[in-house]
Amino acid sequence: MRDFMRLRSVAVPVLMLSLTGCGAPSRPGASGRAPEREEQVSVSIPVPPSVARPTTNTPRQLQTAIEALARGFDGRAGIAVRAVDEGWTVEAGGRQRLPQQSVSKLWVAFTLLDLRDQGKIRLDDPVTVLPSDLTLFHQPIAYLVAKTGRFDTTVGGLLTRALTQSDNTANDRLLTLVGGPPAVRRMIAAKRLGDIRFGPGERLLQAGTAGLVWQPAFSIGNAFAIARSRLSPEARAAALDRYVADPPDGAAPLAIADALARAARGELLSETSTRILLDTMGASRTGHARLRAAVPAGWQIAHKTGTGQDLGRRNAGFNDVGLLTAPDGRRYALAVMIGDTVRPIRERQMLIQNVASTVASYVAGHPGAAFSATLAN
Repeated sequence: MRDFMRLRSVAVPVLMLSLTGCGAPSRPGASGRAPEREEQVSVSIPVPPSVARPTTNTPRQLQTAIEALARGFDGRAGIAVRAVDEGWTVEAGGRQRLPQQSVSKLWVAFTLLDLRDQGKIRLDDPVTVLPSDLTLFHQPIAYLVAKTGRFDTTVGGLLTRALTQSDNTANDRLLTLVGGPPAVRRMIAAKRLGDIRFGPGERLLQAGTAGLVWQPAFSIGNAFAIARSRLSPEARAAALDRYVADPPDGAAPLAIADALARAARGELLSETSTRILLDTMGASRTGHARLRAAVPAGWQIAHKTGTGQDLGRRNAGFNDVGLLTAPDGRRYALAVMIGDTVRPIRERQMLIQNVASTVASYVAGHPGAAFSATLAN
């Protein structure tokens, strides 16, 4: 409880990213001057979770619209929408296992907060990040490590960086703290989250996707990009094909939407840990042209993006998942995942935006009074 009291009044400074996604490669230190003080988790006053009342009244109009969006996209994509409070679900391709990329940072956060609930870890526990902890691609924390050869922070600081900035090193450092990939997989199984895999960690996952074997030197400068560029196009294509066919970090959009809905109802974590998770996700600014771009005024969003590697025009893993809250308090868990496509980034962004705007439009046409009447019956 001490870490909650300490953190609840601290605002979350948000690093505005110039990247459109959360997984785009970056050279350590290339993101500019880092904040002078460490981010902390912002916690609002907890509210009692509501209990969903399942209904068989699947909104056919919304189902048809979501199917049309999926069908009109040139690529492998899956969409799932789960009404947290009303109980209905719509999906299109939502049962297929697609690459998560940085969406999988959510499961590290769940594992961490579950350990917090068990009294095994505290958000104000000190943590040191060393050069040996650095990974690859997007890791703003590398700038701070490079300044003095180490960076002293807290568990809560790493959680904030992992979820709001999608910092790969912050996430991998948390992964080590919670017990590695096996601990996350045990959490997924224990909480029965369904068809959600957790991969081997950022280093091994990205190296394997590119067709490389991880080496510590890859975390320095642009060494990884150089090594990847030396592979033949055929070798890279074969590695990407293997990844897409059976992603070690794959998950069904429907399973992710269900996990987010259960979390929102307070079924997976304590009330305080649930609020820490959702408030931190709400402070994220990655993927500014995805779900967040389509959320109407008066709505709230808590989300996590994920972006995979490119090979020419091809991309494997372009995602955004989150919880949308309407002005009247109704909540909707969304998962939009693009597993493999050659379509330009703008079209990928627009698919994700169109899902959010379609859901919001449907909700706007079914006002809160009708919602209350449905629950009363």
